Amino acid sequence: MSESSPLSSAPPSLVDGQELTVDGRAFLVRVSARRSKLGLTVERDGSLTLRTPTGCAARRAESFVRNSRPWIDDKLRLRDALRPVHPVREFTDGETYRYLGREYRLLLVDDPGAPVRLSAGRLCLDRATAADVRLARRAVTAWYRKVGLNWAQGRLQPWAARMDVDEPMVTVRDVGRRWGTYRNGATPADGGRMALHWAVFQLPAQLVDYVIAHELAHIRVAGHGPDYWRLLRRAIPECERLKGELDEMGRRVWLGDVPADPTARARGVPGD
Repeated sequence: MSESSPLSSAPPSLVDGQELTVDGRAFLVRVSARRSKLGLTVERDGSLTLRTPTGCAARRAESFVRNSRPWIDDKLRLRDALRPVHPVREFTDGETYRYLGREYRLLLVDDPGAPVRLSAGRLCLDRATAADVRLARRAVTAWYRKVGLNWAQGRLQPWAARMDVDEPMVTVRDVGRRWGTYRNGATPADGGRMALHWAVFQLPAQLVDYVIAHELAHIRVAGHGPDYWRLLRRAIPECERLKGELDEMGRRVWLGDVPADPTARARGVPGD
């Protein structure tokens, strides 16, 4: 959500990272010198982010938020309708894991030298590692980070060229409730940095490409206003359809959850 036109600023100004409460709703403030308008984002966890230009007055932001109340309500209702149903993994033989949209059954093996690997259409996990769900989680997510980074590095340059932007540094890690993030460098000579969530590599390749292009578009346009979507649509004409698929399929990917009680499996008690 973006405002239609900038208004004059007045002190006191908002600062990056502060919390602004308007009519009982809390907003995390993110200030960017690259912005000229205010914008709102409803995050995947339901939290609200208010994006502002430098020197934005609190009263200007409060007015924008109040005028945007119908938009916020609609987005929160949509989020409730698409509430995540992320699975819990126990690392037992036959569990299904996905990589780039393809399903792989878990096979426990006696191979401590390579705790996780793909072999003959199965995702192989060292049996001793699997015995500790916390250790198994670290091993499997580390595997997603490794193979995901290799895949993303091969896809980044073609998409950067297609969108006529500089290729940023890329990492694959846990980025919370987002699929990806992009941050500008501290100086013009310092290139930007993109981070992709390791869990996104469970999705089909075209949706991972969409996430990469989505973040690359932020090199040119901050926020998700009309200018942003026009830019992304030029690179991916079907971006609205892909966004819908990402919203729906993303609800069901594994985000690293394991049984609340790591000893429950040994006692034969289902995890929460």
